[in-house]
Amino acid sequence: MSLESDVIAMLARARAAGRKLALAHAEQKNAALLALAKIIRASRSAILEANARDLDRARSHGRAGAFLERLTLNESRIEAMARSAEEVAALRDPVGEEIEARRRPNGLAIRKIRVPLGLIAIVYESRPNVTVDAAALCLKSGNAVALRGGSEARSANSLLARSIAKALVEAGLDAECATFVENPDREVIQILKQHPELIDLVIPRGGKALKDALEGSAVPLLPHFDGLCHTYVDRAADLKMAEEICFNAKCSRPSVCNAMETMLVHAAVAERFLPAIATRLKKAGVEIRGDERTRRVLRDARPANEADWDTEYLDLILSIKVVDSVDEAIAFVEHHGSHLADAIITQDSSAAQRFEREVDSATVYVNASTRFTDGFEFGFGAETGISTNRLHARGPMGLSELTTYKYVVHGNGQVRG
Repeated sequence: MSLESDVIAMLARARAAGRKLALAHAEQKNAALLALAKIIRASRSAILEANARDLDRARSHGRAGAFLERLTLNESRIEAMARSAEEVAALRDPVGEEIEARRRPNGLAIRKIRVPLGLIAIVYESRPNVTVDAAALCLKSGNAVALRGGSEARSANSLLARSIAKALVEAGLDAECATFVENPDREVIQILKQHPELIDLVIPRGGKALKDALEGSAVPLLPHFDGLCHTYVDRAADLKMAEEICFNAKCSRPSVCNAMETMLVHAAVAERFLPAIATRLKKAGVEIRGDERTRRVLRDARPANEADWDTEYLDLILSIKVVDSVDEAIAFVEHHGSHLADAIITQDSSAAQRFEREVDSATVYVNASTRFTDGFEFGFGAETGISTNRLHARGPMGLSELTTYKYVVHGNGQVRG
């Protein structure tokens, strides 16, 4: 059989299994998720060994820095995967939820009911925890899932996929509900995007190469690509609070999409704020790139060029720009941002209200770190991605974002005149 026929057959089996999963009771889906958590904890050593093979392979191909950080699993990240499955199990099942109901003058009772999307293909890179998070959310929301991880994480992903299959079988569900596409050939992506009769939605999580590979998809996309996040320190900011928030936003995990890449600072506080935050950032190994006004205060900062304002570093690099007003900050964010997560630090309620109203991002923060843009932090248990789309879903995608709805209409003999 050809690669295409293999993939199509796999998708057809997953879609058929998904029709049964859509009708499964919450108790059965929860049993699978709790079994998965136990299997993950029992397989810690094997998961770490598989991840070590992935890391060795990545290093041999010249990978380093932020790429390896995203690829790395450790005891705490494995435990987080297990907890994620348990958190999703504890959430209310969205399938069958009544969104709204109305009764028409002719006596028709119309109910809007939440239902699964169908078969979701998730194409992702680097981070093996996505295998568990994505599968858990899809299964709980009644969707079959086709998982296509990056070749760099194939050992860990393959082991985790087998764990998911085992958990499904233990709960009496079809293992085909969560299908893992092991073939690392890029042609797989071209096949996935050409079959809307099998796949209802593709959720891509990756960089420019993945974005280019999915160009012209016949299947609807809900992309998770760039995360170019800003934090604006207003003239009315509590500067100690601003220092803590900005340090966290840049340094707590610089390789992820919700990390701050550009910091905007009001000119009225630049001379007081910049030296203090720069000292902390440099101790943490952050390279600072600044505009001319920033470099008057921080003389050892590298000059920032136009490309820096549009770069998602995913590393210990930060661009800083001094601005004269909240208007300038908002305009800069709107022009250069990716609309994923942006923050203002201020004690001025009018400035905060303007920023939250006028910045058109999926998540907008007032006096908090952009790093909270995460399904787990939002109480979703996990996420399948962070959408910057304006249609269907936006921001961290949890259970309800993986559903659509249908109308159920009850009558007693009504006909339309």
